[in-house]
Amino acid sequence: MKTIKIAGVPEHFNLPWNLAIDNGDFEKENIDLQWTDVPEGTGKMCQMLRDGSTDIAVILTEGIVKDIVAGNKSKIVQIYVESPLIWGIHVAAKSDYKTLADLENKKVAISRLGSGSQLMAYVNADNQNWKTENLQFEIVNTIDGAVDALTSGNADYFMWERFMTKPLVDNGTFRRIDDCPTPWPCFVIAVRDEVIENDPTIISKILSVINQTTEDFKDIPSIDKSLASNYNQKTEDIKEWLSLTHWSQKSLAPQMLNKVQNQLLQLKIIDKKGTFEDIVKTV
Repeated sequence: MKTIKIAGVPEHFNLPWNLAIDNGDFEKENIDLQWTDVPEGTGKMCQMLRDGSTDIAVILTEGIVKDIVAGNKSKIVQIYVESPLIWGIHVAAKSDYKTLADLENKKVAISRLGSGSQLMAYVNADNQNWKTENLQFEIVNTIDGAVDALTSGNADYFMWERFMTKPLVDNGTFRRIDDCPTPWPCFVIAVRDEVIENDPTIISKILSVINQTTEDFKDIPSIDKSLASNYNQKTEDIKEWLSLTHWSQKSLAPQMLNKVQNQLLQLKIIDKKGTFEDIVKTV
């Protein structure tokens, strides 16, 4: 049995992995797939790929592209979720901020440097024609850290996946001012180069199993109720989320990679573009 370590955020997008592991689908292929929840998100998973504490990461597209260009010896092997990630832009419920314009030049809470929450703050600022060089950041690590930072006034707003933060809106902790969808597929599967080189067949089998799981995922009886229960969500919110979310079984196309890199370059998040071969590998 081959042991492979995989990391991802503890969010509803990744329930297909948990189900496939619990069902023994990887074990049937003689693979011991060991899942680690990473609430800190993409910046932390980039570090884990670099230091070898995970072999695979289910990770935000823009974050891993940035880190591979910066020297992370990993490759994107496939798109995982084709649809955009809808980032909610949140403030403390009792804050005086009412509109997106009120947040210009205010401090944004981010999970860590290089995280999706930081990169999307740049994308949002650019969308609003704000000066991105004026962005200020407060590193908060997790959603709980963001709650503390916004409540205490150490940061002014926080961008995170809209549905995962909705319970905090519903209970009066946060107020959502607006949304900012990613202009590209939100999650990809990235694998360390060493693992791709040594075990390409294993990676291919893992992709085959998860692709079968995601293809059938929405047809699982009462999947909306399971998701709502597992992730502290209202069933009607999960139904909306399911209608907006589309998993993928395809590779990342050169045109889409180009789109991601062009935007990162424009925002000065990367200072050069990598080649398609540097970033993407089909197994």
